[in-house]
Amino acid sequence: MRVGIYKQHQGGLHQAYLEKYEEILNFNGIECIWLEASKEDFWGKVSELDLFIYQWEHYDGPKQIAQAIIPIIEYEMKISCFPNWETSWHFDDKIKQYYLLKQHGFPIIDSYIFWEKDEAFRWLESAQMPVVFKLKGGAGSNNVILIRNKSNAKRLISKMFGKGIKSGRISDISSLQRRYSTPYRKLRRLGGDILRRIRGEYEPLFWKIDKNYVLFQKFLPNNLFDTRVSIIGERAFAFRRFNRKNDFRASGSGNIDYDLNEIDLRSIKFAFKISNKLDFQSMAYDFLINEDKDLEICEVSYTYIDTAVYNCPGFWDKDLKWHEGHYWPQYCQLMDALMLPDLRQP
Repeated sequence: MRVGIYKQHQGGLHQAYLEKYEEILNFNGIECIWLEASKEDFWGKVSELDLFIYQWEHYDGPKQIAQAIIPIIEYEMKISCFPNWETSWHFDDKIKQYYLLKQHGFPIIDSYIFWEKDEAFRWLESAQMPVVFKLKGGAGSNNVILIRNKSNAKRLISKMFGKGIKSGRISDISSLQRRYSTPYRKLRRLGGDILRRIRGEYEPLFWKIDKNYVLFQKFLPNNLFDTRVSIIGERAFAFRRFNRKNDFRASGSGNIDYDLNEIDLRSIKFAFKISNKLDFQSMAYDFLINEDKDLEICEVSYTYIDTAVYNCPGFWDKDLKWHEGHYWPQYCQLMDALMLPDLRQP
């Protein structure tokens, strides 16, 4: 048995995530090779695989490569992939996710998506403020701000149907504290760019401009946390993420509560139902509570911080039976993708 892992160059936490696959495979005596599409022998090596892993993030470069090669490997070469196309075609695109879940009648927060400037302005005339503005891509609450008045909403609509906005460069017209403001973020980004240029490592992670659409989402107030449920096969890992201080957003806060007694089991049931219906190998769901105390999905993502899942004290199965223990998501993903129920975790 041979597994190929696509090599990426972001380093840091992402490299550690990929190396965890390698560690687990080596521990079980399964051959593992690293691959890059720019190498001449790439397609030849892929043809000899039992599983191809491309755990790609939301950056423009890896996204572009993944969308070019995964359909060929999975559907033309008939080689198992993680993530597969069902799991990943809508990754880091909140518009695709909304259309998909809404079409199936799943409980996702109402969104207002416009592809024409005039239609967006007509909606704004009767829209109730505040609303949440989002770019379709972004992680850790990046590209998400709260719009409290129509004049700011109008400015964003004009900008999105004008020169557009690049990821991470939304003007500071949100409810955020000054330390999260645009000048601070610009200075931090500039410092990072200069340092990478000095090291000869400079490569812009985001280079696409979002434009010619606008996405607003209904604001659900009085949520001090969201509930993150990660489904991997027939396992549900869950925890609560509390908001940042003086902020309405929980994603990326790092303020995690693992008390399983505080988890709303409705979120587990919803998440299992969606993953089973849509054949997701791995998917994280972020749930909020609406004004009627019902659960609604804010966002979904096939990939996430692995340590957050590993730190869960266990998981629920599809029958809501609890299983104690700490499990790396990579271990669960490999067990399912290779169909090896006896796979061992280091």
